[in-house]
Order: sequence, then C-alpha cells, then structure tokens
Amino acid sequence: MAFGGFQQGGQGKPMAEINMVPLIDVMLVLLVIFIITAPLLTHAVKIDLPKAASHPTITKVENVQLGINAANVIYWNGEVVDKAEVQRRMLAAAKLDPQPELHIRADKTTQYQVLAEVIAEASKAGLVKIGFVSDPNIAR
Repeated sequence: MAFGGFQQGGQGKPMAEINMVPLIDVMLVLLVIFIITAPLLTHAVKIDLPKAASHPTITKVENVQLGINAANVIYWNGEVVDKAEVQRRMLAAAKLDPQPELHIRADKTTQYQVLAEVIAEASKAGLVKIGFVSDPNIAR
C-alpha cells in the first residue's frame, strides 16, 4: 500500500506511487451529489413584467399558386398559362420585394419531367421560396 509495510525497522523505502482509490471514491460521491442537486437549483424567478400595448407590423408575403394537372396544363393563380407566360411571370415575381412564395400544386399523376422543368425555371428566374402543397387527408 501507500503507507509502507508492516516491518518495525526504519529500513523501509519511501513509496513513489499515489493511491488513487480514495480520490476516485470522493470524486464519485461528489458527482452523485451534483447529479441529485442540479435539478433543484434550476428555479424560475417570478418577475412581474410591464405590459405594453403594441401591434407588430406584419408584412404579409404574397404567394403564387402554381397548379399542374394530369394533362400537364399549368395554372398561375387559377389562370391557364403556357410555359412562356410562366417564365415571364416568374421573372416578374422574382423582382418583387418581398419575394412571393411559389406554392406548387401538382396532380399525383403529373410527370416528373414537367415538375423538374417548372422548378428549374423558377430557380433560373431567381425565386428562392418554393414549396409543394399536398393533401393531408390521405386515405390509407
């Protein structure tokens, strides 16, 4: 051990090692104490905050409803448009401030190629807020 042997003579050599077991025991006890008391120390201070009557200025961002049916007909906010008109309107919408969100509503049988072309045109025009709208009431 760290305290030497059982010999009575003064011939013993000093120990050159430290006994780590008591130190580890103390550290584990302290760890358990901190684990138990830490949740008790997080308490909220009751503060009576002042009341202020103000209304935030909310700038409602416009959105564009872009629909594509099963026959690949494109609708811009309910109006039938061709691909050239979609490009022109996307370029005009990208220049607005704040930029409108593009909500794409596509039929489930719409070809992926048509969707990819529409998204690519929106990206080229500079529209950054693009989202897909789906029906949350799916029958299983």
